[in-house]
Amino acid sequence: MKKITLFFVLCTSFVFSQKKIIKTFETQLKELTVSSSGLDFLVLKNSNTKFVKVHLEAEDYDDQLIELKEKNESLEVAFYFEGSETREVIFRKFITKRLQRASAIIEVPKDMVVTVYGENVDIESKDLENELSIYIDNGIVKLNNISQKTVVKLYAGNVYGIKKDNNIKISSNLGKIEVDKMNFTKKFESNHNSDLNGLIIESIKANIFITTQ
Repeated sequence: MKKITLFFVLCTSFVFSQKKIIKTFETQLKELTVSSSGLDFLVLKNSNTKFVKVHLEAEDYDDQLIELKEKNESLEVAFYFEGSETREVIFRKFITKRLQRASAIIEVPKDMVVTVYGENVDIESKDLENELSIYIDNGIVKLNNISQKTVVKLYAGNVYGIKKDNNIKISSNLGKIEVDKMNFTKKFESNHNSDLNGLIIESIKANIFITTQ
């Protein structure tokens, strides 16, 4: 029988008017996969402990849920929402990009590999010291200081980051590429080695702004 490696040492929810929830837990798994579906904004930051901590806040729903499960040696985190306004919000998504008014902050131990999937979501990495992959349709991605291997693939939006070792590979067919305030058309590559802690960004329409100095 497969040994269950996910175990909780603390799982506490703090709810204020049914708008906020926090879960704190420990896992032996070394990969964290985040489904950002339903979120407008996601923040990733390092934990000062060995625990993963997930904060969720949603304004337009009566109830919200952080779901955790093991899949293919990875811990998966997903978010679900329930309430009287759910149908209206889903309907209005066809008119405007973001109306969920839902955001999450995830604190991650430094030894985990992090992958994020999503559609229309803004993501900020608070100088995350983890290997990171982001796959979304549209959004604003703020990577801040990049110290580990990072891959970002999106259709459209804006990407910002600081990569001081200049190990970079960027492509955007229709968007703007700016590295150290110099413009490039469609592609930019500098000292790229995929085996090291490089930065890879691929897009069709995103505008990409990177600083190396």
